[in-house]
Amino acid sequence: MNRRPTLLAALTLTAAAALTLSACGGGDSDGDKSNDKIAGADTGTKKSASPTPSPVDSSNRPKLTLPPDLKLTFETPKTGDEVEDAVLADSAERMRAVDAAITGTDPEGEALAYYNTGKAREAALNWVQQFKDADASLTGEVRYYDRNVTLKNKTTALLTFCADESKGFSKDKKTGKADKTPVTKNSYVLYNTRLERNSEGTWQTSQIISTRGAAQCQP
Repeated sequence: MNRRPTLLAALTLTAAAALTLSACGGGDSDGDKSNDKIAGADTGTKKSASPTPSPVDSSNRPKLTLPPDLKLTFETPKTGDEVEDAVLADSAERMRAVDAAITGTDPEGEALAYYNTGKAREAALNWVQQFKDADASLTGEVRYYDRNVTLKNKTTALLTFCADESKGFSKDKKTGKADKTPVTKNSYVLYNTRLERNSEGTWQTSQIISTRGAAQCQP
């Protein structure tokens, strides 16, 4: 969830700063970098053949919950491909994990560390810390849609998706007041992410670039 203008101003950031620092050195934009690509990404839409996954032990996964006033919706029915469905599921858990760390339902950031690696983990930790320093949390609803997976090989996948943050807001922890702001084109964000399958079978996000106001995500 990135649409928090007043909070970001207080942190001397712009709306472009949310969860976008990546291994590519890229970041969020106000719609002027809609062609940003993750290193290694194909420009076409052809998907490679799906490798056969090894069993994943779900018992070791962190338990994730969010506060009742925060809802994340992930659209995209199951693809029918076991590997692609696993990528989609772990990416969704990654987004939930970051918000759980911000809102305090995962204060130690266990899930955040579990679903992130490399530069994506560094960026997520930095973002969580900024909310902590501002004594702020999250409320409202964010919808993720147009989620598309490209498998590069047995352990690497690329995932693009859009986020509708028009109903998601920051809130003051002390007063509980939401910082509601008008809906603009920048309420819609395009994400380009790279995920790596670790030895435990979890698809961890390793790189993430976002483009705020991207034309392909507008309603």
